[in-house]
Amino acid sequence: MHDIHLSHARLPATLEITVVDEFGEARPQAIAAERALTVYLNKREIVTLMTLGADPEALVVGYLRNQGLLGNIEDLQAVQVDWEVEAAAVVTRRLPEDLEERLGQRTVTTGCGQGTVFGRLLEATSLTPLPRTRLRQSVLYGLLENLGAYNATYRSAGAVHGCALCRQSAVLDFVEDVGRHNAVDTLAGRQWLGREQAQAAPDIFYTTGRLTSEMVLKVAQMGIGVLVSRSGVTQKGVELAERFGVLLVARAKGRHFQAIGGEGRLELDAMPARRPGDRPGRA
Repeated sequence: MHDIHLSHARLPATLEITVVDEFGEARPQAIAAERALTVYLNKREIVTLMTLGADPEALVVGYLRNQGLLGNIEDLQAVQVDWEVEAAAVVTRRLPEDLEERLGQRTVTTGCGQGTVFGRLLEATSLTPLPRTRLRQSVLYGLLENLGAYNATYRSAGAVHGCALCRQSAVLDFVEDVGRHNAVDTLAGRQWLGREQAQAAPDIFYTTGRLTSEMVLKVAQMGIGVLVSRSGVTQKGVELAERFGVLLVARAKGRHFQAIGGEGRLELDAMPARRPGDRPGRA
């Protein structure tokens, strides 16, 4: 990959304030940082993202990638973040010929902080076919256990979502941000920049947020065929998962989960014993 000029403008994900608790006692409390970052693409203002600022360059690259505004990493020349003016300047060698049309068509998504999807991406049909990754129940349980060690910002401050690139039960890279769409974009940016923490190709994507159309689309664009969440799923998310061949695993907590689609790809090799009061078919 050619040289890309990147700033290194990372900021701490949390800051400390003083709160008064229910006993009237003042004590320090970590809270999630939230910063505005306006993205300029070849001097054209594109969007303002609300983010922790923990890896802003990767966030910007992933955002442009997932929005279809940057088609090839080889087109990228520079990403310079300046927190004094809360701006990220992106320089590319070329832009999509239909840039104005794409920017003129926006869908406000259900992502935290109101994400957007440009240029009819929700109607995309030309994505590279996804691998039909199989998922064993025992692997899913192992992954959920391993993920418990990675939500440092949530444990200390709350108010964030987390996303992870995984290879079976192994966590390859984990990102937290104020919105799940930012977390997935940061992972997509790291993947494109070759900065993921392991060289193994991810085959499972995990998120703490809802399985919406936006999440399914972004994960499909990353070439990953299994999407897992501790939260629920939306109708449009299911529709896009069926279109692209994504196996959804919703409400994955403890030993419970709800698998949707991906027929023949889920292997039930670790079914838990039913407990008194469990209703038939409970996931």
